[in-house]
Amino acid sequence: MLGVEPDKSLFEILCDNLKTAKINYNVYIPWYIMTSRENNAQTIAFFEKNNYFNYPKEKIKFFVQGELPMVRTDGKILLNKEGIIKEAADGHGGIFEAMFKNGIVDDMKKNKIEWIFVGPVDNPLVKMVDEILIGVAVDKKVLAIGKSLVKANPQEKVGVFCKKNGRPAVIEYTEISKEMAEKKDKDGNLVYGESHINCNMFNIKAIEEIGNNKLPYHSAFKKATYMDEKGSIIEPDKPNAYKFESFIFDSFQKLDDMAILRVKREEEFAPVKGKTGVDSVETARELYNKYHLKK
Repeated sequence: MLGVEPDKSLFEILCDNLKTAKINYNVYIPWYIMTSRENNAQTIAFFEKNNYFNYPKEKIKFFVQGELPMVRTDGKILLNKEGIIKEAADGHGGIFEAMFKNGIVDDMKKNKIEWIFVGPVDNPLVKMVDEILIGVAVDKKVLAIGKSLVKANPQEKVGVFCKKNGRPAVIEYTEISKEMAEKKDKDGNLVYGESHINCNMFNIKAIEEIGNNKLPYHSAFKKATYMDEKGSIIEPDKPNAYKFESFIFDSFQKLDDMAILRVKREEEFAPVKGKTGVDSVETARELYNKYHLKK
């Protein structure tokens, strides 16, 4: 739980964005929430329990992202505790395929939605409704725009904006070399220092274009409990399997161009990656309270 008293969940904090937009623009903005197979029922139950945070239930739709099999280091597919193929969510880049498979794009077109903000659930400072973001995209005549902030240090675990073959792209922090991460320009600034904070806006035309193309898959080495050939359940103490996922920013390569809006870290970035330490519930609560007490 996060926030000034009384405590609020991340979902309620995000919903506050939409309720403020209703006050400002007299419109209920549809909210599409991508879940996983594991947490879909639990997420819906949480919304039901909290009366959808007093937002119209018919304006909130849930859809489940896809999954891909996990494999061992020897290339064999893992089995889960029930003895069937073990699968893992296919990454935030899977949102495009999931939107088409679950009829979300059709619903958006039916509701004449032109711009779609795609953002994370783990950042209480995310601005789900940002007039400036839309304005910059329209002014620059692009079909997509992303938010950035200056990288805190070369080791910060964020992807960075760049260009690949003349097209917009992001290099994930797990895939950038130490030399590139630490490279500086003549003014002492990081060459690859424009962080991608996973706050993106797409025109519906871009969504349709991206949806016609498969995004590449990246591998991640993870710990995974599985059933072995003898039927025993193995719980490893170190990474033992690969999962495959697509990244939302790989969709940028499908576009001729996009805009990037640099924002202030203290106003828009308080990620929750763990319970304690850096980028945790503790730090997010502190940043969220500091921002709102200052307003």
